[in-house]
Amino acid sequence: MRERTDAELVLLARTGDGDSFGELVRRYQRAAYAVALSVTGKHQDAEDAAQESFLVALQRLDDCRNPARFAGWLLAIVRNRSRNLIRRESLRGGEQIPVSARTADPGPDRMADISALRSRLKEALKTLPEIQREIVLLHDLEGWKHDEIAARLGIPSGTVRSHLHFARKALRAELSEWRGHA
Repeated sequence: MRERTDAELVLLARTGDGDSFGELVRRYQRAAYAVALSVTGKHQDAEDAAQESFLVALQRLDDCRNPARFAGWLLAIVRNRSRNLIRRESLRGGEQIPVSARTADPGPDRMADISALRSRLKEALKTLPEIQREIVLLHDLEGWKHDEIAARLGIPSGTVRSHLHFARKALRAELSEWRGHA
């Protein structure tokens, strides 16, 4: 049995087929989270924005003019909802979410190093323009290919490569500076 296209799933979901919309959610939940994280910079806010975006997408599914480009339409909703979240609320000032425990338990020194690197990486990502953060997270965290990102964001593939190159260069510079002080 072949995998259904986004367009087919959207058309079925419009008729009330919850399983089809569920498949779209499964297909794009990680990407939606990555985009939301690139805008909000915080795990919990990114989860909230991504979840809210899927609810909005379900309610407005008839507004998706080109079902074959569902992912781009959804990610635009995610970006807008994430920006709205930042404007709507003062971001939580609570403690950072601790590094989750892994099966191979690193020692306290290693955990401190990982935590420091993660914090520094988050700070370095904040220095990037939003489009570069989004591309880095989709490519390096989610494993999307240049052409996939280009199609989903509606920009040329060469522009994606350029943004990725300059984002990585800026991140290397930020992180090498940090390593020199560590």
